[in-house]
Amino acid sequence: MAQILAPSMQCQMGSAKISIKAGPVTAKMWNSLVLNHRLSGRNSFKSASKFRAFSVKAASDNGVVNRLEDLLKLDLTPITDKIIAEYIWIGGSGTDLRSKSRTISRPVESALGLPKWNYDGSSTGQAPGEDSEVILYPQAIFKDPFRGGNNILVICDAYTPAGEPLPTNKRYRAAQIFSEKKVIDEVPWYGIEQEYTLLQPNVKWPLGWPVGGYPGPQGPYYCGTGADKAFGRDISDAHYKACLYAGINISGTNGEVMPGQWEYQVGPSVGIDAGDHVWCSRYLLERITEMAGVVLSLDPKPIEGDWNGAGCHTNFSTKSMRDEGGYAVIKKAIRNLSLRHKEHIGAYGEGNERRLTGKHETASIDTFSWGVANRGCSIRVGRETEKQGKGYLEDRRPASNMDPYVVTSLLAETAILFEPTLEVESLAAKKLQ
Repeated sequence: MAQILAPSMQCQMGSAKISIKAGPVTAKMWNSLVLNHRLSGRNSFKSASKFRAFSVKAASDNGVVNRLEDLLKLDLTPITDKIIAEYIWIGGSGTDLRSKSRTISRPVESALGLPKWNYDGSSTGQAPGEDSEVILYPQAIFKDPFRGGNNILVICDAYTPAGEPLPTNKRYRAAQIFSEKKVIDEVPWYGIEQEYTLLQPNVKWPLGWPVGGYPGPQGPYYCGTGADKAFGRDISDAHYKACLYAGINISGTNGEVMPGQWEYQVGPSVGIDAGDHVWCSRYLLERITEMAGVVLSLDPKPIEGDWNGAGCHTNFSTKSMRDEGGYAVIKKAIRNLSLRHKEHIGAYGEGNERRLTGKHETASIDTFSWGVANRGCSIRVGRETEKQGKGYLEDRRPASNMDPYVVTSLLAETAILFEPTLEVESLAAKKLQ
């Protein structure tokens, strides 16, 4: 792990006691402790597992943590049919995730088998104090990698008691678009590349960076290997496995260009599933970084200057694009996207203007462009798609903090449902030539 958070405690090695103040204990600090212990001639730890236990045990009761871990790992399946459902929803900022747990009498196969629930919307910025009740509608379920067994994670959207979707409920409108017959017939596929940055707690500076300073320039970090290049790999790997366990359609992961930054890919997913899977994957990442004592950032430009930002590139295709002759359909979709560039930019994430500067593998936020194999364009088409005459396009404009319900449904709406006049379409085609 990148670091271990330990409370104020006494760790005992042989007859020597070491006091550790509250706060993050880095791997380097622990290595120093072990080295000093060995130099003193005392016996070292017999196993890595015992060393790990010493790093979190309090001197007052060395068995407390073990007993707590035993309880957390309890398998309830042989004892009761009851399960724990973690209801997850999006808070008032549109990017913050909230959750709470409830007991369900028996395992369920679908969200339809779960009851609606409510929460205090005045505490999430979604309702006034005098009328604070907000209703959660279960929409999708995933296996819970933290509790295991038949326990589940439940992706919900939020409504007023009268049944009206909250303004922050972007899933509602997305579900309407994905329910359109023309959209259903086109079977829209999405592959979403979620970039994120890991920050050191308290100082909110990227993981692996010297506090108040900078690492070497970009170059060796992208897909890099080594203690001086890859910061936070354990978090990325833990998240990868947690997603697979949960049933999220994660397809890969890699270290990114800026040190301390990572990416994972979700898809191909069809329609509304893409948004559900990305939001659940973000929840898992929040929980894992919480356990590791590291701060997760989806800021599109976490560090100003000559550093890459963080995006959420969205790969998109329809049945017509994937069939023979699909390249012409892709070009028409690109023309439609050019006509609605401002609308898409306005919906593609907060702070995106700090990222889309025309530098660091981005296009200018003010100008729409497309190209084959060009990562400096708004829309990139792959070489293989051009060669085969069919395939997909990549929208490189969405920021890392974008709402996947908004981006996926807007792409479907623009590419499939939007019908510009012939005059406007002809003008757009000339501009893009």
